[in-house]
Amino acid sequence: MGLFSWIILGLLSGALARLMVPEVYTAGIFATTILGIVGALVGGFIGSVFGIGSITGLNLGSLFLSVIGAFIVLFLFIKFKPK
Repeated sequence: MGLFSWIILGLLSGALARLMVPEVYTAGIFATTILGIVGALVGGFIGSVFGIGSITGLNLGSLFLSVIGAFIVLFLFIKFKPK
């Protein structure tokens, strides 16, 4: 996957993960993209560990795994952020 594909996948998965979180979390487009890229890495790792698959490109399977990973990363960030 190229850099542009990672950025697009990160933006999509970060935005979808932010929509699923009930906590009000405001961040810009850059932070959302970084959240999605990190989520794609986490989702790809989790998918490969459980034998589900991995992040292979801009397709529905990769988007699903990256949204799950971004949701986990965002949940952990909100849970453990300093107050």
